Amino acid sequence: MKMYYDADVNTDALEGKTIAVIGYGSQGRAQSRNMADSGANVIVGVRENGSSWNLVKEDGMTVKTIEDAAKEADIIHILLPDEIQEKVYNEQIAPYVESGNTISFSHGYNIHFGLIKPDEDVNIVMFAPKGPGSMVRRTYEEGFGIPGLVAVQQDATGDALQLALGMAKACGLTKAGVLETTFQEETETDLFGEQTVLCGGITELINAGFTTLVEAGYQPEIAYFETCHEVKLIVDLIYEKGFAGMWHDVSNTAEYGKDGMKTVLKEIQDGTFKKQWAEENATDGANLKEMRDAESQKDIEIVGERLRKACGLQKDD
Repeated sequence: MKMYYDADVNTDALEGKTIAVIGYGSQGRAQSRNMADSGANVIVGVRENGSSWNLVKEDGMTVKTIEDAAKEADIIHILLPDEIQEKVYNEQIAPYVESGNTISFSHGYNIHFGLIKPDEDVNIVMFAPKGPGSMVRRTYEEGFGIPGLVAVQQDATGDALQLALGMAKACGLTKAGVLETTFQEETETDLFGEQTVLCGGITELINAGFTTLVEAGYQPEIAYFETCHEVKLIVDLIYEKGFAGMWHDVSNTAEYGKDGMKTVLKEIQDGTFKKQWAEENATDGANLKEMRDAESQKDIEIVGERLRKACGLQKDD
């Protein structure tokens, strides 16, 4: 395991370089502002007069079209949704990439699965905060940062790692620590974690517990508090102290769940998920929209919204 902290990173590699952050969503906004506040020369590339165009200006950042940002940049840091990166890169970025440039990401999906294929004379790097954009910005403003990952897929100039680490430091990540990895490892573990634990797994577990209690005749409000509201309290303890002996043994149901996880991981590794995701996006996310609609209609969502508003945790839209 190789970890990098502030004292390990020299940002000289970024001197004289222009970093173009492509995209101004949660990560794009946080990372570009952090790097600019750290003294890096940052410009932001977004769709002209799109929803983010004025927001970039309001934040005091330099805004350009994606094409103009790519033309001007030495480092092109792509923070667009995975499903549109390939098209945007091929049509609006690739024509302006020059030898010696650096193409950077915060998720390895499009490089690992071969959807984006830069020429051999450019660097391909990644630095990835392990947390949402809001936390990336907030912890930076508080004088700290969140942990992150760094990886080099292609080193054409001999200083690709220093460039990636320099950006990670400018973003505030090396205050907490940056772990060296590979594009393959980051992509496969990230997809697996989201699908089986962080998003898919935990929501299914919570809903299954809620439904079980309600079907057994308990008040839905009580069921919500026990199976959903208190999850954060437990997760916060695990985050701070680890499991610390909470588990004495592994149950049969845990063993069953582990087998299901192995299937998901295999589908990520062998490209099955990539194929399914491409087919999903070809239909404009029809299945995903149907799933989201179904989720919003679940009893736990209806009860949860009512309770969150009653407790002052959620405002009316």
